[in-house]
Amino acid sequence: MRHVAQIEDTRQILSRQLDRQNLLRPPPEVRRLRGEVLPYPELGRAEIPRTAPDRVVPIFITGRFRSGSTLMWNLFRHLPATTAYYEPLNERRWFDRSLRGAKVDATHRGVSDYWSEYEGLEELGEYFMEEWKFEHLYMPGHAWNPRMQRYIEILIDHARGRAVLQFNEIDFRLPWIRAKFPQVKLLHIYRHPRDQWCSTLRSAAQTAARCSVREFEPFDGFYLLRWGRDLAHYFPLLRLDAGAPAYELFYQLWRLSYLFGRCHADLSVRFEDLVASPREVIPETLATLDIHDYDLDRLTGIVSPTPAGKWKECADEAWFAGIEARVDADITAYSHCSGFPAVSTSARIGLKAGRRG
Repeated sequence: MRHVAQIEDTRQILSRQLDRQNLLRPPPEVRRLRGEVLPYPELGRAEIPRTAPDRVVPIFITGRFRSGSTLMWNLFRHLPATTAYYEPLNERRWFDRSLRGAKVDATHRGVSDYWSEYEGLEELGEYFMEEWKFEHLYMPGHAWNPRMQRYIEILIDHARGRAVLQFNEIDFRLPWIRAKFPQVKLLHIYRHPRDQWCSTLRSAAQTAARCSVREFEPFDGFYLLRWGRDLAHYFPLLRLDAGAPAYELFYQLWRLSYLFGRCHADLSVRFEDLVASPREVIPETLATLDIHDYDLDRLTGIVSPTPAGKWKECADEAWFAGIEARVDADITAYSHCSGFPAVSTSARIGLKAGRRG
């Protein structure tokens, strides 16, 4: 064991694991070099390509799968002088015609394609990594990921007018997004976890809603188990027994994601409010983002009625409430020992107080 611990391969494995945990920081000596004048004037004189200054502030949309994030993206897609990119980190690689396919989710009403905005952006293939969808899902502000940063910068640079990027994979990366893109406006959309849970299960909702983690893989259309395995390295409370309800893992991620969204976003919108009152919510949302040129009738026509409370067909309230109470207690206890930031109660949301959730 001593011999194995001393060989270079072992050291590389350990270093790689630390890097995957985003635990490595530059040493203090390196951090002190920021702004340091080099001792020889000819050093560092070559021009380094940099992102062009933004003419308008970009908008990033963050939301869990089946939270209404596609609807929000489609609203921005129909705004003048706006380029709205759908799920830039999606493994279908929208910029690659040979790989993206032609499938469109039938539940995404009014959407005929996801990729029009990516035409002519084949250069994104030099930076894209499929592991972004499933690994390094938590990224603190100091995380080192220049490929992802440059990938996002290209999208912003090539946007005609205002860039809008709709993500389903950055909720736990919002500290990094804030550090690397401090100028952006962050829009957070969330949905009632019980209805969102049943929506992820689609036609199998009544069968799969109460199944265990062990039984869940055949119904896992939105990466719950893979996300749980990756995020458990950062959030030890996610280590669930195989016999635990799969909804418990889902609600853990929903609850943590909600906290991250509320901590970092400029604006949070509840999906149920958007669907129930689009003529009120859409103008309030766009005004907060300093958008005033739009056709409200056209935008409200994109919003389709979505009945709430379908979770009642999957399990009774006591079953859901028992799991949620247990998770909430665990997260509260975890927050006291981890230095987890408290959710701000300041006026982040440009909607009425009743919508703050």
